[in-house]
Amino acid sequence: MKKLYGVTTAMVTPFDERGKVDPGSVARLTEFLIGKGVHCLYPLGTTGEMLRLTPEERKAVAEEVVRTAAGRVTVYIHAGAATQEETRALARHAQEIGADGIGVVTPVFFGANDRELEAYFVDIASCVPDDFPVYLYNIPQCAANDLKTDTAQRIADRCQNVVGIKYSYPDFLRTNEYIGIRSGDFSVMQGADRLFLAALALGCDGVVSGVSCVFPEPFVAVYDAYLAGDLDKARQLQRTAVACCEAVRSGSNMAYFKEALRWRGVDAGHMRAPQLDLPPEEVEALHRLLGELPGF
Repeated sequence: MKKLYGVTTAMVTPFDERGKVDPGSVARLTEFLIGKGVHCLYPLGTTGEMLRLTPEERKAVAEEVVRTAAGRVTVYIHAGAATQEETRALARHAQEIGADGIGVVTPVFFGANDRELEAYFVDIASCVPDDFPVYLYNIPQCAANDLKTDTAQRIADRCQNVVGIKYSYPDFLRTNEYIGIRSGDFSVMQGADRLFLAALALGCDGVVSGVSCVFPEPFVAVYDAYLAGDLDKARQLQRTAVACCEAVRSGSNMAYFKEALRWRGVDAGHMRAPQLDLPPEEVEALHRLLGELPGF
């Protein structure tokens, strides 16, 4: 079973001016990221405005990414949805179209206790084949539910295809606990872009990074320098990555990501209501910041 590693890019979802998914822009963004050397693609997560898409739209985007990638990089489809049945359907669809695996966020908005979270993930993991890998996805600041280590451990014990977790919260104590699941044979991907190098040093397999959708180069370079054992170079590159994070406000509003991609010559489309594209004065301010980034 393929696992996530290195620079796994959380992709934005391009919409056209009418608010419709733009398949051509999805394909071009996929090619851009592969060309820049990212290791894995992760569409339809938080960065991809997942809960603003219908199940049919999500399937169409997943199909476009898998088709365009054509096996050149690992592709995990985020399948977590507002209802359990939708999540099951999206999980099965990802497996059917040839994705390498899925990520599944905790239930969102409504509180779920540990017993409910365990039952939820066991159900989702059981609806796909035992050899189709699943990553848990914990982003408590957005989802309003936190997946504790002992709960994740019970899920992994019950489901052999639950191979790892994406943890999008800057808590290294919890991150270290996750790394210990299955005596260390459990993939942990940190979702805090600013902590990429530190997460690698701790033992994570990589980062699931939204900012790398706009600026993949410094993140790929950090990983390469780390693997080569050049920590001084990796630290310097991490500072560049952090500067990129700060310029696009690190995921607080995907409109910054899409405008920054446009500045780079990649049409990532528009936002979907109720979110709006940036007003002209913010576009101008963003472009000034981007023009000051080293190497860009």
